Amino acid sequence: MVRHSAAALLLLGLASHDALGQQPLAPWRERGQTITPVYEGWYRNPDGTYSLSFGYFNRNGAEDVEVALGAANFIRPAAFDGAQPTMFKPRRHWGVFAVKVPADFGTKRITWTLVFRGDSVTIPASLAQNWEIDALQGEAGSGNTPPRLRFAPGDPEGAGPAGAMGAPRTATVGAPMALDVWAADDGAARPTAGGAGRAGVPVTLTWFKHQGPGKVTFAPESPKPAADGKATTSVTFSAPGTYLLRVRANDASGVASAGHAQCCWSNGFVKVVVK
Repeated sequence: MVRHSAAALLLLGLASHDALGQQPLAPWRERGQTITPVYEGWYRNPDGTYSLSFGYFNRNGAEDVEVALGAANFIRPAAFDGAQPTMFKPRRHWGVFAVKVPADFGTKRITWTLVFRGDSVTIPASLAQNWEIDALQGEAGSGNTPPRLRFAPGDPEGAGPAGAMGAPRTATVGAPMALDVWAADDGAARPTAGGAGRAGVPVTLTWFKHQGPGKVTFAPESPKPAADGKATTSVTFSAPGTYLLRVRANDASGVASAGHAQCCWSNGFVKVVVK
């Protein structure tokens, strides 16, 4: 359960915009539009720390937007910088990453700034009580918890926006590399009409480029887990450099119903150095 209203969500995300800038009042345009960072809320970690969840809104209907880390894409204080995406897929994406803050973070806040097409937007994030979200402890009412991910049989599982981190990998430009991930779910979610999930398929996986200098191709982009939860895809890189890949695991409720509740999906991240 999210403890803030949709109106509050709009207002907090508008450090340098008015509310009309958040939602389109005209038909979608495929290209040429701006992007906005979004603060989703915070949740408690078992070790006493907190995770602040962020997403984004790419107003374009078809245009992928890239904004490199640096002067146009940064988090402050600088100690928390670097987890944010540099690739922004079209439309609204919830809980794409999380920033972990210490148990004594108190009333301090962090900010994420994006500058694109002459538009600068800064979103503040804090541990304000009415921004607590049910990301790990179970959705109010159903008890639904997000899927669990791991990248090797012996790895610890991760769940929620911060999710799981796999061991670093190396690859070669143009040479396909296999990527394995294991996914499991509690089965508490109900399939929804139009959602990505469906009866008999407890977890739907989708791979994304999160950061990196070149084009990344996944084949397939949405591999289907086997009976043991293992799903394999092939990834190919167009240019050398350091990449961060993200896999999103949605439970049977599907992408459309996940929304601001943060109960229904998890992220997994893998760093790849491409030579």
